[in-house]
Amino acid sequence: MLNAFILIHGREAVLVDTGLPGHTRKIGKALATAGLDWGALRAVILTHGHIDHAGSAAEIARLSHAPIHAHEGDVPYLIGQKPLTRPTGWFGRIFRLTGMIERPYPKVAIDAPLQGAADATLSFWPDQRLTLIPTPGHTPGSLSVLTQDGQVLAGDLLSSGILLGGIAWRSRTQQPPFEEDTRHVVQSLQTLLDRGARRFYLGHGGPVSAGQVQRHVDWLIRHRL
Repeated sequence: MLNAFILIHGREAVLVDTGLPGHTRKIGKALATAGLDWGALRAVILTHGHIDHAGSAAEIARLSHAPIHAHEGDVPYLIGQKPLTRPTGWFGRIFRLTGMIERPYPKVAIDAPLQGAADATLSFWPDQRLTLIPTPGHTPGSLSVLTQDGQVLAGDLLSSGILLGGIAWRSRTQQPPFEEDTRHVVQSLQTLLDRGARRFYLGHGGPVSAGQVQRHVDWLIRHRL
């Protein structure tokens, strides 16, 4: 039901999102399966500051000494402020009652904050560039990671599947349980499409194609704006 991603290049890697508190062991096991350890991490990128994406970030930073990249717009969440939880439907309303999304987690110190609408480029490897693009909407400081070949890790700008994508229909797009500003989500998704994103990897469900994302954008414009 929850996706984090390891981008591997030779004997080095970049981690995008860290899961819930306590998911460090799972990520360490995934690195080991690829023949890597914590020292292989060049960076940790947080798509946003919700507990299910940043909950293990502080522990992973301690283990790996990798810098943490996130947008300044979500710093309040990363240091303990409760996120705004604006449900998009019945599942979000029920999920909010559990209080899980508002649970505190170890505070995260950002080494390289993105500011405003400016992109940032990570060029660890001569033949691969990662572009960090501010994509607000799900949260004020949501960001997406775009690769040179049009793959994008878009966090929770959209989701797919039943109950956070964990059961079935993982290619059927929908709004995530919470969305702070739908108009900004539409703008952010369209920005990614216009910049050549062709396959979207999501925090919950997915992956989905650019065509599916465009249809989701069109649906949001018709039914949610």
